[in-house]
Amino acid sequence: MQLSPTVLTELAGRYKFLKTPAASGPPAQREPAVIAAVSEMLSTIERGGMDAVLEYARTLDHPTGGVVELDRATIDAAGDRLSPELRAALEVGAERTRAFAREQRAHLSDFETELIPGLVTGCRYLPVERVGAYLPAGRFPLLASAFMTVNVAKVAGVETVLACTPPQRDGQADPAVLYAAAISGADRVYLLGGVQALAAMAFGLLGEQPVDMLVGAGNAYVAEAKRQLFGRVSIDLLAGPSEVAVIADDSADVRLVAADLLGQAEHGPTSPAGLVTTSETFGLAVIEEVDRQLAGLSTAEIAGPAWHDYGSVTWAQDLDTAVALMDDFAPEHLEIQTRDDDEYFRRLRNYGSLFIGQWSTVAYSDKGMAGTNHVLPTAGGARHSAGLSVSRFLKPLTYQKVSRQATPALADPVDVISSYETMAAHRATATLRQELYPEQ
Repeated sequence: MQLSPTVLTELAGRYKFLKTPAASGPPAQREPAVIAAVSEMLSTIERGGMDAVLEYARTLDHPTGGVVELDRATIDAAGDRLSPELRAALEVGAERTRAFAREQRAHLSDFETELIPGLVTGCRYLPVERVGAYLPAGRFPLLASAFMTVNVAKVAGVETVLACTPPQRDGQADPAVLYAAAISGADRVYLLGGVQALAAMAFGLLGEQPVDMLVGAGNAYVAEAKRQLFGRVSIDLLAGPSEVAVIADDSADVRLVAADLLGQAEHGPTSPAGLVTTSETFGLAVIEEVDRQLAGLSTAEIAGPAWHDYGSVTWAQDLDTAVALMDDFAPEHLEIQTRDDDEYFRRLRNYGSLFIGQWSTVAYSDKGMAGTNHVLPTAGGARHSAGLSVSRFLKPLTYQKVSRQATPALADPVDVISSYETMAAHRATATLRQELYPEQ
């Protein structure tokens, strides 16, 4: 998370960096080697079809068997390999995510209105027909991914949702990832990872028609594949390393703030974590507490470099400055832990998802317990975009119906505008109706 030059100038003297990232810039969103490798893979798969997909799968996924699609019995039995506690937790996450998505869908209503007499316009929210969801299971099996993608797509009314997940070392699907896909409503699940999985879904190589939309998180190669396939299919968003930012004052709990910063730094060694605080003493205490917690953290080899290279702590002179700084950061996840939570909530505009008060933490959303979606914009994308939701799977399709009586109100100004533009064919579509109007 980096401040723009404009904000740095405008707020000069009203903030101070207490900890700056050791890296000189934001995490690289695209690497030339990744771009070239993904481009070659997509071209090879488009030419070679399923044979190329299986060759990449043998080379990169190392599956033990030749079966790519998982049969329904295997999918349905995945939960039997889990502890009752984990099954119950996954079921809670699936249902809460489903409930929030249902509520979102209920607020997206078809409508029809008569703008002027004889001109009826409207909008219908219709789901895309086919979605491909990528369910990562690499360094960490992100069990809630299916809730955010498969689950929400199904609530939106998507007819067919395919899911791909990479095999584990034993050549099998992670049973918890598979169970999450099952209870989320995946129609078909394939044991296939990486670029080859996205290509197979986009090119229609899995015994199914090509999907209309690709969703789900993944590594740099998966993200680049989505970028290169965009246009051929729709995508959810182009996400980089996971981010967290916290606004806190001296009323916050130092331990909680430090823990929440490390909670997202744990995603990967390039995951930014930033604190903006109106108390310099508090900011320095958080820096000390992060170091203390890192010393006993089992994932310190990941979270430590992320904090060192991309972590920041910034003192802000007042609430106004803190809001300005954070709106410029536009973080993926933003927590507020202050005396003035409601005022910050009212004024903040740029964030992927907001977590208000000390009892709210990003992990509740990450794991599906809060019901909100965790597929969110990164790298400042929250300045202009929102995260994945039920609305992303719906097409707001407009229509219009014009009566004879309304013809002059539309045709006359179109005649004038088209004449100015010298678009004769456009003009004719209106003038022909003008001529017919008095004859009817």
